[in-house]
Amino acid sequence: MTEKINVANERQVRVRFAPSPTGYLHVGGARTALFNWLFARKNNGKFILRIEDTDTERSTRESERMIMNDMKWLGLNWDEGPDIGGEYGPYRQSERLELYRKYAYQLVEVGHAYFAVYDKDDPKKLLYKTEKQPETDNPYTIVFKVPENRTLSFDDMLKGTIEFSTEHMEDFIIVKSNGYPVYNYAVVIDDYLMGITHVLRGEDHISNTPKQLLIYEALGWTPPRFMHIPLILGADKTPLSKRHGATAVEHFRREGYLPKALVNYLAILGWSVDEEIFDYTKKIESFSPDQISNKNVVFDYQKLEWVNGKHMRLLSNDELYAYFEEWEKFTGIKSDVPREVINICREKVNTLKQLYEFVLPFVDDKYEYSSDYIEKFVKKPEARSILSLAIEKFEALENYTIENVEKTLRVIAEELSLGTNKVFQTIRGALLGKLVTPGLFESIVVLGKEETLKRLGKTVDFINKLE
Repeated sequence: MTEKINVANERQVRVRFAPSPTGYLHVGGARTALFNWLFARKNNGKFILRIEDTDTERSTRESERMIMNDMKWLGLNWDEGPDIGGEYGPYRQSERLELYRKYAYQLVEVGHAYFAVYDKDDPKKLLYKTEKQPETDNPYTIVFKVPENRTLSFDDMLKGTIEFSTEHMEDFIIVKSNGYPVYNYAVVIDDYLMGITHVLRGEDHISNTPKQLLIYEALGWTPPRFMHIPLILGADKTPLSKRHGATAVEHFRREGYLPKALVNYLAILGWSVDEEIFDYTKKIESFSPDQISNKNVVFDYQKLEWVNGKHMRLLSNDELYAYFEEWEKFTGIKSDVPREVINICREKVNTLKQLYEFVLPFVDDKYEYSSDYIEKFVKKPEARSILSLAIEKFEALENYTIENVEKTLRVIAEELSLGTNKVFQTIRGALLGKLVTPGLFESIVVLGKEETLKRLGKTVDFINKLE
């Protein structure tokens, strides 16, 4: 086990993202990771991933794997971490228990902590306190002794000077009876020994800071610079949670959002930047913590979808197809959709999942007709005439180009003395089952002669059954 001295005064910036592997990666956590990543990259520093897995009942390696996969997918690569190592490891708290024990005992020795012994038959019943290692079979914790009548303060990089009084603080446990540290203790030991220079985290951690400052002081260590970032809220102005909708990065990945689009949206939730749509990797040099707003921000699902749609339209056809294939692999979907179908469908959708749903009728002819198509067109008396003439004309058409297809459709409308919208929509729904589709001419070209005729005939049969 490596133990390092404080490097807070060194010139290199060292920041960390330290998730608990008790579930998915929350978008709020992803935004915190992003700001740390940007700060490290801007300052030619190091971005460290530390896994805070001291919750033995809820922490899992599977959750750790999911969090790391989501961060890699977002492009938030780290310089040190449990998977790649580093000179300040181990990077899982469960592998650092000796260090926590060592410094807890040191705090006891200098009078800043004590042992609290409990009844083994009633673990909540305190038997006695002692300043020496207890020789007993009863469970015991190590408790930090809060000094009386002290005012603590620190200079927050975003909020300015924040003060606390110890008047209403009680002594608090730093090592539990199972030998595992509590959060406020472990984070101090880890941040110091890993040489963390700046801690950028959510403002819900402000209340934890006085306990951490007391531990830094008791150990004679210089704390890092703190910056507490406002939280992401739901529409009801409470912290974003499941009750507001999906909050997991994995969910948005499965729904077909692009990684750069999701990061782009998270970035503008609080970061004042000149433009709304951008590649975050191109914004590193312009990032500064003082550009982060001190106001809470609301997560807008519709705005996220809009941002994603903008990013999709910035991609070349080849790039979009590559993302689509990656998304299908991730979700386990296999559509075998041709590139040309992707190309003609891309303009009408905002996510890869929407793109999949949009292209599905092109590769699967078992679609159902939408209710609005049936009511507005199928049930009209001219529907059979339109489709029958379309079958005749497209049967005779040899060269399926956009120009020839358009000319054929307009001839059908002219011969039947019907408006082009009525003809086009009747044929559109017959071919793809719905009224909102890619361009009709392009769709017919992509489907080809055989499939076009088959689907027109299928719709005529459907009309016959309705009657």
